[in-house]
Amino acid sequence: MKMLDPPDMWQGMVDDLLQKSSKPLIVIVGPTASGKTGLSIEVAKYINNVTLSLPNGRRSIDVVVRQAHHDVIDVAAEIINADSRQLYRHMTIGTAKITEEEMQGIPHHLIDLLDPNEEINIAWYKEKATAAIDDCHKRGVVPILVGGSMLYVSAVVDGLDPLSTDVLIRERLEKEYDVDDGWTLYDRLMQIDPATGGNFQQQNKRYVVRALELYELTGQKPSTLKKTIPPPYDILIFGMHWPRESLTRRIDERTKILLQSGWIEEVEGLLDRGYTANDAGMKSHGYREIIQWLSSEDRDLEQLAEVISRKTRAYAKRQMTWWGDDERIWWIKAVQ
Repeated sequence: MKMLDPPDMWQGMVDDLLQKSSKPLIVIVGPTASGKTGLSIEVAKYINNVTLSLPNGRRSIDVVVRQAHHDVIDVAAEIINADSRQLYRHMTIGTAKITEEEMQGIPHHLIDLLDPNEEINIAWYKEKATAAIDDCHKRGVVPILVGGSMLYVSAVVDGLDPLSTDVLIRERLEKEYDVDDGWTLYDRLMQIDPATGGNFQQQNKRYVVRALELYELTGQKPSTLKKTIPPPYDILIFGMHWPRESLTRRIDERTKILLQSGWIEEVEGLLDRGYTANDAGMKSHGYREIIQWLSSEDRDLEQLAEVISRKTRAYAKRQMTWWGDDERIWWIKAVQ
């Protein structure tokens, strides 16, 4: 892993990118509860205060010119969400969705676009995210892609391209999934390709079925089938890094805070609206567990917090496994 030392070294790297690139894209990744949102605001505010001095009047980025004096221009930044859970409306507390106050005036994109029962896929997200990025570039704004959804980020920075599909195979696998809520299919996937299966859980029907569909179509492990098209951006990636013990403590503390802040009441409100544990958005970490807790006789709040924290910690581990060997990422050591 490439660690930035000192941690604020990212500022010079951002300056260099903006001086040289006509289509810059800054990406901020990291495990859940690592502080990606805070860093994104810090980077955006820094960019908003940057003034580029360009030699010979050359403009390396078509920026929004708030003050232009031949070879001096000001720059603006906007943030694009890459957290799959924050795409959904009515799911604010449990997703730790950024508030308007926390945005500090920085425009945000791809938040609150969908109802919790709407299904989405990588192709849909890639189309929306690239459209937002391209719109930023057309307006002379620097886009900052921020989030922890591994495949969504990869769809943009790696140009991950959707592969072929077969309706008949998919329908058969979906019926097999429904027999035992996916346990048999998930076990099969873990035997065939644990690298893919480890990125999601058994209850994620769409991902389990899709992975086995690709395997049956190609005879190859889905993890080896990433068809990529290089994106037309100059990309700079930062990652938030915490020691494992510190991140574990942050996850546990955040889970308790979210529960105290009304997460259970938020889930009850979603159920009152007619959404269920089988809806796409409701499969997010914690929401399904709270639904199960609400229907149980023994409502032990501490036990609920531990179940959610444990699953969140497992997800954070998968995130770091995914990004840990990516040499493009410059890791920023978080400050306690």
